[in-house]
Amino acid sequence: MADYEFINLQVDGGVATLTLNRPEKRNAISDAMRAELIHALEAVAADRGTKALVLTGAGKGFCAGGDISGMQRRMDAPAGEVAFNGWSRQQRVHHAVSLLFRMPKPTIAAVNGAAAGLGADTALSCDFIVASEGASFTWSYIARGLIPDGGGMFFLPRRVSLARAKDLIYSGRKVLADEALALGIADRLAPAGEELRAAQAWAAELAQGSATALALAKSILDQSSELTADQVFAMGSQAQGICYTSTEHRESVAAFLAKMDEARAAAGRTEAGAR
Repeated sequence: MADYEFINLQVDGGVATLTLNRPEKRNAISDAMRAELIHALEAVAADRGTKALVLTGAGKGFCAGGDISGMQRRMDAPAGEVAFNGWSRQQRVHHAVSLLFRMPKPTIAAVNGAAAGLGADTALSCDFIVASEGASFTWSYIARGLIPDGGGMFFLPRRVSLARAKDLIYSGRKVLADEALALGIADRLAPAGEELRAAQAWAAELAQGSATALALAKSILDQSSELTADQVFAMGSQAQGICYTSTEHRESVAAFLAKMDEARAAAGRTEAGAR
């Protein structure tokens, strides 16, 4: 894996831990950090030896959102360039979020403190969220006259219902850990300082399954709320056909059949001895 300035990436036992590493800025995502994040996510996705990903933040917070310096540059840009510059930046934001959302392996956000704005959206891009008891979430875009641009308008309603998502986005209010768990924003809580270890242990557990089956199931599940039952059935049939040919399936079936043969042989010996 490459060396980075604004993130850390370590792989242990098939679990990658990606840490946003600008603690002095509460891990606010700058353009430079985003470029590194995109590179790291592409590397993790392509690495067959990495079976799961945990995303967390250095220091006391998970991610404060977008870097304020980017907002300042946007304000200072010539009027005729603001819209296109903003559109171009949005493409990079959505590319990073899509890489995390489409990651063909389990992803878990270990939210160790405040996750605000783009930080909250980024956490939601993961399959699961383990939150510290001291964590908080806020979709605070409204305070800056903005809308959630990091996937929050897609992910949040799917977790908490449309009406609750509207409440959180319209108000921009802070959601503490206990409420986050009750609403379904967080999937598990952990004592302060233990959220990363809990997320890594969960990731290691999920990483034991067939990488092929998991990637295919995830790709369908992530689309299932926008598809008809027949479309999901058709995609499932195609995916199962691929699974039938996978090394994991063939080895597991061979091991199961061998175990059954051993059991039948042992039963035969017991029956013969009884005679």
